[in-house]
Amino acid sequence: MQNTFGLYNPNYLIDRQGLKYYRSAYYNLNENELVEAAVERSEGTEGLGGSLLVTTGEFTGRSPNDKYIVVSKSNESEIWWDNNSRMNVGSFVQLQTDMLNFVSNKELFIQDLYGGAEQEHRINVRLISELAWHNLFLRHLLIKPTKADLKIFSSDFTIINIPSFRANPEKHGCRSETVIAINLEAKLVLIAGTEYGGENKKAVFTILNYLLPKKGILPMHCAANRVSDQFSETAIFFGLSGTGKTTLSTDGKRVLIGDDEHGWSDKGIFNFEGGCYAKTIDLTEENEPVIYKAIKHGSVIENVFLVNNEPDYSNTSLSENGRCCYPRSHIENAVESNSAGEPKTVIFLTCDLTGVIPPVSILSKESAAYHFLSGYTAKVGSTEMGSGSDIASTFSTCFGAPFFPRPANIYADLLMKRVNEFGSKVFLVNTGWTGGPYGVGSRFKIPITRRIVNAIQDGELDNVETMKIPGLNLDVPVKVDGVDTDLLNPVNTWEDKEEYQKYLNDLINKFQQNFKKFNVNPEIVSAGPGFNE
Repeated sequence: MQNTFGLYNPNYLIDRQGLKYYRSAYYNLNENELVEAAVERSEGTEGLGGSLLVTTGEFTGRSPNDKYIVVSKSNESEIWWDNNSRMNVGSFVQLQTDMLNFVSNKELFIQDLYGGAEQEHRINVRLISELAWHNLFLRHLLIKPTKADLKIFSSDFTIINIPSFRANPEKHGCRSETVIAINLEAKLVLIAGTEYGGENKKAVFTILNYLLPKKGILPMHCAANRVSDQFSETAIFFGLSGTGKTTLSTDGKRVLIGDDEHGWSDKGIFNFEGGCYAKTIDLTEENEPVIYKAIKHGSVIENVFLVNNEPDYSNTSLSENGRCCYPRSHIENAVESNSAGEPKTVIFLTCDLTGVIPPVSILSKESAAYHFLSGYTAKVGSTEMGSGSDIASTFSTCFGAPFFPRPANIYADLLMKRVNEFGSKVFLVNTGWTGGPYGVGSRFKIPITRRIVNAIQDGELDNVETMKIPGLNLDVPVKVDGVDTDLLNPVNTWEDKEEYQKYLNDLINKFQQNFKKFNVNPEIVSAGPGFNE
């Protein structure tokens, strides 16, 4: 054990994961140690204030086309295979064997962590990584055990991440040299050929999104906050990255629970994470003070252009998907318990590129089901490699389709069950364009959207007079204090009304064509666009 360092369970070394030959193994190093190791190994540079600045080379976002779930007898009938790629067991075993042989002379970094803040539903996760900064990344983004717990820690699932290993498609049953392979039965994830940090945490989310519905718990790709002294005054925000999920949930008037993934049980909601992973494009202290101030010693800044070793958040030459990750402890108004009561408010964030969706709509339970299944939004500075564009419209079922291994109706049914039983109010908020489509109109300003969200959370939009938007079948408040009334009905913001109608009709058709793949009751179908004329 002369090449083994750090804090660990002596009865649970990485030989349990088949790693018997390696140069050195560093267990559960702290933030300072990991920053120092990353800098010494030239994985990144230390910025002013002690943040770690890294770039991830070719892959500056997730690679969904290279993600696989291993087929087994136990999961073959449970997985949403139209949304997830298959890998057979033989290919996975070969990939595992070759990766383990590849690291025989490498330094390895190990972090033992919890996925999920609710003790009875969390999973123990071990990350074994080639890069020190990946350890730091996941140490921020999952939940750290105590030192006492680490001495007896054993993992439920293990992630082995070796970016310098290149997969062989013919040999390993994959598409390219990059691979993210999740074996739910073996409780093992193999990642190779990509340095993008987000693959580590998204693998954990995929596992939880598979396990929790069996317990009647809804896993959600959402942010959450609440009133500081009221456990049950909770709001959740569904949305793809770049649509405002992190920005709007980090509101100085409320306390943050988490910004990306949560579970909703009959006890309330709980965070999957112990940190945040925020987009940095055009980040300013004025517009996003909570995020801006959270980036400090130990934070990881990923794929952001540097000027004199300091990040220039307005420069997207490295990537539109520049990121920063930091622990929740860097946020002054974070909820210590990492949990809250059942949400009174559910907000679906859509980023509409057409400019025809209202800034806020009040949804019935049927229209909530429709828009949750649709997941209409945009990829903004896409987190996905190979998306073909920095911004493009998309339908992402449940506002997080890439992370859901089970069929969409499972998650939609659980949401409706929770909403109906608790009486949550559901809203659709557009953080995208108005007055014309992308390239012609303008995007809603953050202060306007914050005013709308505050009005929702403060109950100002409960039992208010509404108007029906023709074609969209959406109920919109006639008035929101502090918001220009013309903005509430999109047609009023367009100079060319004929052009508005053209874009409206096109969007209605896209909604209807996309929804044909869902087999749901007629009441939900008729709650969608095109059914109120």
